[in-house]
Amino acid sequence: MTTQTDYLRDRLQGMIERGEVWNLRQLETPTNPHVTVDGHEVTMLTANNYLDLANDQRLKTAAKEAIDAYGHGTGSVWAIAGYMEIQEQLNQAIAEFKGTEAGLAYQTGFGANAGLLPQLLDEGDVFISDELNHGSIIDGMRLSSADTVIYDHADMASLEEALESVHEEYERMLIVTDGVFSMDGDIAPLDEIQKLAEEYGAMTYVDDAHGEGVLGGGHGTVAEFDLDGAIDFQTGTFSKAMGSFGGMLAADEHVVEYAYNTSRTWLLSAGFPPAVAAANIKALEIVEEETERVEYLWELREYFVSELESMGFDTGNSETPIVPVMVGDSRVAQTFADRLFEEGIFALAIVYPMVARGKARIRNQLNAGLTEDDLNEALRVYETVGRDLDII
Repeated sequence: MTTQTDYLRDRLQGMIERGEVWNLRQLETPTNPHVTVDGHEVTMLTANNYLDLANDQRLKTAAKEAIDAYGHGTGSVWAIAGYMEIQEQLNQAIAEFKGTEAGLAYQTGFGANAGLLPQLLDEGDVFISDELNHGSIIDGMRLSSADTVIYDHADMASLEEALESVHEEYERMLIVTDGVFSMDGDIAPLDEIQKLAEEYGAMTYVDDAHGEGVLGGGHGTVAEFDLDGAIDFQTGTFSKAMGSFGGMLAADEHVVEYAYNTSRTWLLSAGFPPAVAAANIKALEIVEEETERVEYLWELREYFVSELESMGFDTGNSETPIVPVMVGDSRVAQTFADRLFEEGIFALAIVYPMVARGKARIRNQLNAGLTEDDLNEALRVYETVGRDLDII
């Protein structure tokens, strides 16, 4: 039977043939360093759970206590009837953690970018965006009437050229960048970006979803570069190193008030349950107090990268606990990931459109709950499969 959506079937078939579809797997246990997926016991190297907090008992206890105190759902969007005391406590905790005047919890990290960016600039203004910025940033800029200029990834000469070309033409300029780039694991040179921003009179916006809990003693990329108070807009998420859920904005008080009065993703989406807010607060406390988690994560990262590279694997531009193994062809990457899974290592193939065609890779994300023995087993499997597939 022919239907009007048959063209989508044809598109999907092309994606399947190119190895560009996701093989969705069923997680059957909590997110831990060792999990059961599709009936297989595997070592988890594909979660954003950098500090091993996703199943931490303290977060679960905080969430349960909040359910008893506040109930389960908010019953509405926060701006109408669902705003509770514990959400305001979370906002204050965000500000304290990020060292800003104010903080604001969003329903998701994606929603923070997609909702805030369209409200910051108007026609006659311009975004200046790193070419590898996250899709939520791209979508947020597309929703704005402002223009967008793209600069080469983390290339400060290209950024300066972009600033030079637009600074006399536009009323406002906003440089937008990820703090840590999620596919390559490299870090934006925020010190140089901020210096150029000051020179040309531009504002700065950093999405630090993969930097929080990892850089700057856990406080993020801005703290790593000692730029507290210098960056105009910081967004991020609780769903990665914090082991919980939801997005965040950290900025000056008037920026936060403007954000919750204009961001449609905040104004028109139901607030997340108070249990989530309580878990988020507890996660911030743990990251603040247990800096040894961050230190150990980095020890694991340095060991894993060193051993992979000694075998002959290409880890790309990684500078963080996001460690890609570059493969190239999407179908080979999918085969590689399947073989790893069969041998007890859960590491995901990243293919187009997440990355450019010809740039497929296996993305490993390290976790402070792993041990050196865990990594040694993963390295053994990597070497075996890598040789079988002629990657090393």
